[in-house]
Amino acid sequence: MNKPRNRDDWADRQERSNLALLRFMTWISLRFGRRAGRVLLRIITAYFVVFAPRARRASRAYLNRALGRHAGWRDGYRHVFSFASTIHDRIYLLNERFDLFDIRTHGVEHVEAALADGRGAFLMGAHLGSFEVVRAIGRAQPHIRIAITMYEENARKINAILAAVNPAAHHDVIGLGKVDAMLKVRERLDAGSLVGMLADRTLRQAGDALAERDFLGASAAFPLGPLHMAAVLRRPVVFMTGLYLGGNRYDIHFETLADFSTIERRDRAAAVDAALTRYVALLEKYCRAAPYNWFNYFDFWQANAAQAPAHATSAVLQKVARDS
Repeated sequence: MNKPRNRDDWADRQERSNLALLRFMTWISLRFGRRAGRVLLRIITAYFVVFAPRARRASRAYLNRALGRHAGWRDGYRHVFSFASTIHDRIYLLNERFDLFDIRTHGVEHVEAALADGRGAFLMGAHLGSFEVVRAIGRAQPHIRIAITMYEENARKINAILAAVNPAAHHDVIGLGKVDAMLKVRERLDAGSLVGMLADRTLRQAGDALAERDFLGASAAFPLGPLHMAAVLRRPVVFMTGLYLGGNRYDIHFETLADFSTIERRDRAAAVDAALTRYVALLEKYCRAAPYNWFNYFDFWQANAAQAPAHATSAVLQKVARDS
């Protein structure tokens, strides 16, 4: 009886420790500037590369595929440093310091087209680059509002991070896994908002359907849930990524992924299948273009092997589908 409680106590202490470190990094970075913060970042990166062997092996396995060659220690360091940089830059982005960055956007017209009918649209990305930097489109298009969906545990953590970095920062975060999640998503869409989702991972307890696609030369399982949601709610979907290109440079890319607005129920499965194929193709395209930006430090090709079969869907999604 004591073990679970001890593990929970340890996890709570570690999370408080991580938040304390984040608050310290925030203080250093805002007081002494981005350059000083990045000095500490290089030390943290080196520590992680040396003392996290499992993540290091997963990083190398991915980079071998994305780079098309053997990835060495320098590649592994660059991969982790890119991830650390996007986390560190979140401190400035959450404090509206967009002036520190060279942010270039490509394909905003796809977002405008998706929002043209006033019924909202989905932004579908991956753990590729920085989602936070995508908020920069609001500077040029202040009428665009973005809500974020994530599983409850992640929602709790992101709210804690927001409070640690900038207590005044506000994100419209929708926690998935509850009965009213789909209703909240629909409300945001009906108000003309974009709803952002990261669609390259699933959680075992989420009950997502999975389908396999060839990704970087080998078969990998991808969740169908995000695309099913867009199809059930009959909305357009735009692929997004905010790639970190070193220094202070970010490139934001948007591409049309699918439009489920006129798809009938009988055609949903085929439309979702085609959309997943395009999603994986776009993900592979940007992984090859900016290989140090995909932040999945585990064996992605094996991680979902024991997950639910591809015909399963969550009970909530089934209910909404019946009512639509």
